[in-house]
Amino acid sequence: MTSASTLSTFAMTTPLYYVNDVPHIGSAYTTIAVDVACRYHRLQGISSLCITGSDEHGQKIQRTAMEKGRSPQEHCDQIVESFASLWEVLDIRLDRFIRTTDPRHEAIVREFFQRCWDTGDIYLGQQKGWYCVSCEEYKEERDLLDDHYCVLHPNKQAEWRDEENYFFKLSAYQEKLEALYRDRPDFIQPDSRRNEVLSFVKQGLQDFSISRVNMDWGIPLPIDPKHTLYVWFDALLGYVTALLESDDEPTLENALAKWWPMNIHLIGKDILRFHAVYWPAMLMSAGVAVPDRVFGHGFLTKDGQKMGKSVGNTIDPFDLIKRYGSDAVRYYFMKEIELGRDGDFNEQRFINILNADLANDLGNLLKRTLTLSNKNCDRAIPPVSPDAIPDDHPLKSAGVSLSKTVQDCYERFAFSQACEPLLNLVRTANKYIDEQAPWSLYKKGEADAANVVLYSILESVRLAAYWLSPITPNLSTRIYRQLGYDVNFNGSHKAFPAFADHIQWGILPPKQPLGETDPVFQRLELPT
Repeated sequence: MTSASTLSTFAMTTPLYYVNDVPHIGSAYTTIAVDVACRYHRLQGISSLCITGSDEHGQKIQRTAMEKGRSPQEHCDQIVESFASLWEVLDIRLDRFIRTTDPRHEAIVREFFQRCWDTGDIYLGQQKGWYCVSCEEYKEERDLLDDHYCVLHPNKQAEWRDEENYFFKLSAYQEKLEALYRDRPDFIQPDSRRNEVLSFVKQGLQDFSISRVNMDWGIPLPIDPKHTLYVWFDALLGYVTALLESDDEPTLENALAKWWPMNIHLIGKDILRFHAVYWPAMLMSAGVAVPDRVFGHGFLTKDGQKMGKSVGNTIDPFDLIKRYGSDAVRYYFMKEIELGRDGDFNEQRFINILNADLANDLGNLLKRTLTLSNKNCDRAIPPVSPDAIPDDHPLKSAGVSLSKTVQDCYERFAFSQACEPLLNLVRTANKYIDEQAPWSLYKKGEADAANVVLYSILESVRLAAYWLSPITPNLSTRIYRQLGYDVNFNGSHKAFPAFADHIQWGILPPKQPLGETDPVFQRLELPT
């Protein structure tokens, strides 16, 4: 795995979200994770791109729009607006938002298609089989429920189709894909997803259809306008189009010039096959390098049950953020759900964790220590040189070893594991202040010893806030400002490199004036 220290640029994508309906909590979860990874790399001074977008073509969208009495474009425009609104309230720092209805995207798709055609990997054939419109995919009989209902959409019945389609020669890439997986074992992550793909490929790859007839909502096939390009062949190329600068001519050469190959695609495990099998084969056909990694995350449940409108247990991300704030939502899903595994949301557990970790352990610790500093150190950081604190000091030794551990977790996208050492440092600091009782030391006239206690705690809180900033940027900003820094972790990307040295323990300047002391995280209550 490539370390951030060896990277000059970093680009990561969510899937391009299918805009048949408004965004759900799963969309929020994926996008938070990509935002966190990009924020981490920016903290290290690495130029980064956070990329998302919308997949807007296909029969499913055409039918949905018709049912709602809208044109497909009107429908897409409305749904895209709701995605943009969600990213704003979630404090997602997007660099690129690509829409597959963008005219520049069509130019990229046409050029890419032509390359695959010229390679001889596309041919005209006959497609027969059961087609799930909701998946935009043909299904094997064995993969369907009784009466040909889809496993992923059990209320939707697959349709039998027998039509002329153009096909991509996926079967021709069997050996090349097997070599890719063998030579680059970290191409698909985590291991459970990699094993799924290896098992699928081992069964033998079949050519797949890349066009549809009798559908006009999409990009016409360059060589045969009676056909419309299959939504997946179109949508996957959105990752490439997103790399164009605003004034670039839309060509593959321009799009691939700086940021390609993509460092990582983060996607749900249900679309793993398209990204880990179809996509690299298409890229090989067009003579384009494959991405560094594809990471398939798990599904979310609520109170142990699969979410669905029919069950009535969906989570409205807008409502959740309105009630509890973006930092709370970001923290819970990154800390409590290991990326790559399925995860559950329970509202009472959500509240308990946020109150315990951020309001009690972190927030109360900072408030207690700042109150003592304001009273005894003239509203400033205690006048202690960090170099004068011995290396075996419990908080200094923990803080010095912390950054390497946390960096390793962030670079493996193990955000839940990154939070644990930070919380351990905060808990250690809480225990330390109770044991050392600096208020008593001041009363005894032992101000120097008390100042060391306060400095070491404030520096530990600062270090925890620094490393939490990719996950909880607003909380970290409030902590830093109360420690006397003029910083906004939701501000300009250009501000971050100035804080690259803050990964070290002992950065707080002695006697730095403190900011106003306010609760950095309000306790949450379950709505009555």
